[in-house]
Amino acid sequence: MTTPTGFLIKQLPNKVVCINHAYTIIHISEKLASFLGYDHRVGLGMSLLDMFGIPPNSIDANINKVFNGLGREFTIATFNKTVNVNATPWYDQEEVIIGAILEIEELDTNTTGVKTIERLERLLRHQSEISKVGTWIYDIQAGTVSWSAMTKTIHDVEPDYEPDIETALNFYEKGHYQNTIAMLVHKCISNGNPWNVTSKIISSKGVPKWVTSAGRAIKENGEIVKLVGTFQDISEQVEAENKIKESEALLRTLIDNLPLNIYIKDKEFKKILLNKAEASYLGVERMEDVIGKTDFDLYPEQTAEISRQEDLQVLQSKKPILSKRSITIKHDGSKTHFLTSKIPWLDAHGSSKGIIGISIDMTVMVQKEEQLNDLINVTSLQNKKLINFAHIVSHNLRSHTANFSMLLDFLVNEKQEVEKSKILKMLTKASDNLMDTLENLNEVVDISTNMNLEKKSIVLWEQINIVKENISAFMTKHHATVINNVPKKLEVLAVPAYLESVILNLLTNAVKYKHPQRSPEIILSAKQEDDYVILSISDNGLGIDLKKYGDKLFGMYKTFHNNKDARGIGLYLVKNQLQSMGGGIEVFSEINKGTTFKVILGNENK
Repeated sequence: MTTPTGFLIKQLPNKVVCINHAYTIIHISEKLASFLGYDHRVGLGMSLLDMFGIPPNSIDANINKVFNGLGREFTIATFNKTVNVNATPWYDQEEVIIGAILEIEELDTNTTGVKTIERLERLLRHQSEISKVGTWIYDIQAGTVSWSAMTKTIHDVEPDYEPDIETALNFYEKGHYQNTIAMLVHKCISNGNPWNVTSKIISSKGVPKWVTSAGRAIKENGEIVKLVGTFQDISEQVEAENKIKESEALLRTLIDNLPLNIYIKDKEFKKILLNKAEASYLGVERMEDVIGKTDFDLYPEQTAEISRQEDLQVLQSKKPILSKRSITIKHDGSKTHFLTSKIPWLDAHGSSKGIIGISIDMTVMVQKEEQLNDLINVTSLQNKKLINFAHIVSHNLRSHTANFSMLLDFLVNEKQEVEKSKILKMLTKASDNLMDTLENLNEVVDISTNMNLEKKSIVLWEQINIVKENISAFMTKHHATVINNVPKKLEVLAVPAYLESVILNLLTNAVKYKHPQRSPEIILSAKQEDDYVILSISDNGLGIDLKKYGDKLFGMYKTFHNNKDARGIGLYLVKNQLQSMGGGIEVFSEINKGTTFKVILGNENK
């Protein structure tokens, strides 16, 4: 039987022959067979030496080098003709050399080195097209990825498409395959570990494809600088293997004592076979009581109709439905969760004969899963609350402490009684504000076991002024001006401790990242849009390069200026606190001009 590869080579417009290590001809193009005066079918299985009429050992030196992985070009005299031979190694899908590919041309004394290279490239291209094997290179230092034409074809991308390492990995099916290949690339970069795995990709056209991906590291001066490898489309082989597995499915259904519900239906959707577990589920002692019945005889109409549509899909498409979660309701109203597979039962000619069904009762498992998910959700929320609470304590109390410290320094160094009196009033106010903060934090502790954070209606203008007073000494030290243009009666719905923390972080950040040639000026304004309040906080500071850092701005431990006090936690905390309250944040900035943060908060009408 002619293989797909042999059929392609047979039709090539070039004079091409493939030989194994014993010089036996495995594939040959009709054009070469005709050129040498042979019938194509007679040529298969002949010795290359006999077909070309050349003595033994006459080409061993050249062919042995090809078997060792080197391309060769040489001439041989065949009968009355002298021909030029371009020989390259023949690899299987495991990248093992299994023979040689020879392209034959009549000797042309005018042939140039350029034509020789073109012929070699053409032959390599033919080999790549036949085997569907592409290549790729990842330059670690340059951060670039190069794909061969075949690799691009497999991914269904344009010839001028230029991937990077992230987009290359994103073609792998999300989940197991993407995680596995990312880990293998990481290990290869770190330790030089090569890999060769079968994976699943989704091409740019949304087509699922099975591929074999192989890669290894390239070192220079003992350092890994590049990764190189191959990429082969093996979808046809995988599909063939799947068909074999489907054919074997009928044999597996004969095992009657498996803890599975197994049944077979004919083309009229009548049950013609079932196992003990299925009979027990249906509440019958004799399997004969179910034979010949359809789902409409056994289940309520709605459940039966869902099953019938699935059966029709499998029967008409001849494709299985595998591991689908379903809920089956019996006539008595009892509900069972199943993990169901429906497989087409095909005859020797590939025609549908019926449906093979396999179900696993997952009712208890689903109940446990729901309980576990509830526990995970509660734990995750509690953990998030704990982290936020810890950061609030750290940020807010540290700010109060710093304010107290500065005010006390001012008091100690102040000589005039009038100013001392003012400072004492500021200390008293700061003390009151500290007590409010502690009450808010205590409230967070009290509600930390609840699923939802308790939000209160807060006058935004007053909350801003409270924060200003808490950090008044800090603002005075840095000659900062805060202009509160927020409407005095505008209210928002928020967790008091979170809102205070958000305003505090944004105000102090505006001062920390001030422009060295001007005093900080911070302007706050707000407006109501539908069910939200948009609070704008603008400064005249250094600004942020959003093209460079925009996607990292709210990440934990991310800093963007050489500020020794920067810890990369403030904006991360702000974003998470706002999200936990059902809000959000946007940023607009120009370098050396300043930054505007737009804080999105709910209001009482939401």
